[in-house]
Amino acid sequence: MAPKSDSAEAIVLNFVNEQNRPLNAQNVADALQKFNLKKAAIQKALDNLADGGRISFKEYGKQKIYLARQDQFNILNSEELNQMKEQNAKLQKQLEEQKKTINEVEAEIKSLQSNLTLEQICGREADLRMEVQEMENKLTKLRGGVTLVSPEERMAVETMLSEKISQWRKRKRMFKDIWDTLTENSPKDPKELREELGIEYDEDVGVSLQSYSDLIQQGKKRPRGY
Repeated sequence: MAPKSDSAEAIVLNFVNEQNRPLNAQNVADALQKFNLKKAAIQKALDNLADGGRISFKEYGKQKIYLARQDQFNILNSEELNQMKEQNAKLQKQLEEQKKTINEVEAEIKSLQSNLTLEQICGREADLRMEVQEMENKLTKLRGGVTLVSPEERMAVETMLSEKISQWRKRKRMFKDIWDTLTENSPKDPKELREELGIEYDEDVGVSLQSYSDLIQQGKKRPRGY
C-alpha cells in the first residue's frame, strides 16, 4: 500500500532537511525507494512543501531544485567556526595517530602470523603423541596375550609404530631447529618465551621418545604370534 499524501510529505520533508543540499525529484525518488513512494507522489510532495514555504526551491529551465530552508538551522558565528576548525584539526591528528598505531599493530600481527609454523609443529606433535599412545596400548595388550593376532597383523602394527616414532623424532629435530633460530636473536629468555607460547617438551608431560623406541626393540625380541 502506498503511503498517504500527508505521510509522504513528512517523509520527503525529513529527507530534504537531513540532506540539507540541493536535490531534484529524481534524487529524492532514488533515495526513498524503500518507502514505496513513486516519483509522481514525491514530485507532488516536493511541490506542496515548496508552495507551503516548508522548503526552498529554484527553477533552472524545466528542472526544479529543492533545498531545506536554511533559517531553521543554527548558523555558527566566526568564533564558533574557528573552534570547530581547531577541534577538527585535533581530531584529524588523533585519527592519523590511530591509523599509525593500527598499521604498526597490523604489521606486528603479520610478522607473528609468518611464524605460525611453530604452532603447527606443536599441534602435529600432540597428534603424534596421541597416535603413539594408542599404538602403545595396543602393543601392551598384544604382549600380555589379551588378544591373539596373526604375525602379519603384529608386523603391521610394529611397522606403523616404527613409522610414527620416526616421524616423532623428525618433528623434534624440526622443532629444535626452528626454536633455536627463533630464540637466537630474541631479546626474551627462551624459557620465558616457551612459557608465554604454552610450549611443552616431552618431559613436561611425562613422555620419552626413547621409551617408545625401546618398545620396538622389545617387540622384536618376543616370539611372533603373541
